[in-house]
Amino acid sequence: MVGMDMEAPLPEGWEDTRRRLEQERERNELLQPHVERPTRIVAIGGGTGLPMVLRGLARRALPKAGDPGVDITAVVAMSDDGGSSGRLRRLHGALPPGDIRNCLVALAGGKNALKDVFQFRFGGARGLAGHAVGNLLISALAELKGDFLEAVRMSGELLGARGQVLPSTLSSVQLVAQMHDDTEVVGERNICRAHGRVRRVSLSPRSPPPVDGLLEAIYTADLIAIGPGSLYSSLLPNLLVDGVAQALKETRALKVMVSNLMTQPGETDGMTCLDHVQAVIDHVGPVLDAVLVNGAPPSDESMKRYARRGSFVVPVDRRDLIAAGVVPVQADLLKEGSRIRHDSRKVASCLLKMARSGL
Repeated sequence: MVGMDMEAPLPEGWEDTRRRLEQERERNELLQPHVERPTRIVAIGGGTGLPMVLRGLARRALPKAGDPGVDITAVVAMSDDGGSSGRLRRLHGALPPGDIRNCLVALAGGKNALKDVFQFRFGGARGLAGHAVGNLLISALAELKGDFLEAVRMSGELLGARGQVLPSTLSSVQLVAQMHDDTEVVGERNICRAHGRVRRVSLSPRSPPPVDGLLEAIYTADLIAIGPGSLYSSLLPNLLVDGVAQALKETRALKVMVSNLMTQPGETDGMTCLDHVQAVIDHVGPVLDAVLVNGAPPSDESMKRYARRGSFVVPVDRRDLIAAGVVPVQADLLKEGSRIRHDSRKVASCLLKMARSGL
């Protein structure tokens, strides 16, 4: 396996922690069967896909009559080395804040003026040009506090985030891709520029330690949502962090991959839904129970426009998925409009139904 030893035990102490958490969970449920608790969802990813899921879940986070709400944990890949995040990494040795920022903003409740401030990018061609204010704030807090995780927590408080955001690791990692022509490409932005078919990815250094709280969140979740997003640069890097794959295998949570709607030029050209699932299995083993797929076809006009960019609808064969040991769950997930995008409300609704019913 690339990126981790699947036969290796969890880091010292995690097995005892897992047993204790499960015992406490069972004891609490027995002692307080009449108390409804929030549905615990862990969403794993990065890029633009994870914030989409979080926006939908954030609308359902607060409890109300007949609905105990949602306890949300977002887990974000830390291999980004492009744009503002990449510049902060190279110039200041900072951990990449961009995807973290987008997730915090997605979880921010109501009409929060700070959301616009966090997302504001400086113009021009020098100095601060291209940097998002939120990236600079998170990096500044991390330097002041000497703790990136504390900087993320404080930023979440400022925004009134309805959930927590965790970097998958606090190690400074790079994404390494083995391409189909046997060449090796180092760095996420270089992989995107290579425009070749990726065979396998790993992290350097391999098997970085998980951030505090990540494995506990996986073990105590009701549902783990993986994706949608860039398969090799947003999803798999999270699963290659030490202990994550094993925790996904052992948790009682339902593990659901949210299928991409369209192929990504230069990364998943020609790949089917089964190919995406198989890539996860090939890297970290059988950690998926189900895959949530769109059942509403985009308009012909939209598909033609995307085809001109080299992006096509991801084919879904339900029988192939079932044969691979993954249950396909189909629903209308499309957002209205000319762009082919997931609807955050529809995706969140499906995930909550699956979490609360078991599938």
